[in-house]
Amino acid sequence: MRKFPLLMLLFVAMSFSVFAQKKDAIVGKWLNPSGEGQIEIYKKGDKYFGKLAWIKEPNINGKPKLDVKNPNAALQKRSLLNLELLKDFVYDDGKWTDGTIYDPKSGKTYSCNMTMKGNDVLNVRGYIGISLLGRSETFKRVK
Repeated sequence: MRKFPLLMLLFVAMSFSVFAQKKDAIVGKWLNPSGEGQIEIYKKGDKYFGKLAWIKEPNINGKPKLDVKNPNAALQKRSLLNLELLKDFVYDDGKWTDGTIYDPKSGKTYSCNMTMKGNDVLNVRGYIGISLLGRSETFKRVK
């Protein structure tokens, strides 16, 4: 009879461990569909973020590429490399939701949800308003 509470405690601890691993499955480096950039997804507190960790062509005329399309003039002089593109995602039932994605090619920020298809495929959906009005892209995990 004494073993039962111990077994229950062990089971609960293992359940939390598996849940945490599932939440953090998105953490790592991901190659965008065009192959021009890699996004590094990481966790800060209980939220997930992603920065542009690598660009195929990081420089123009020997100078770093800048965020020139940003509508905020004060931000147009920041480098694209290491720029935080994914912000404030929370894990909810197998999806990372309620975040935003910034597109440096257009200077626009969109609402975004992400889901994993297997261990090495990430479906990223950016949208305005409702998820039906958006675009999806598939990222591949960098090994």
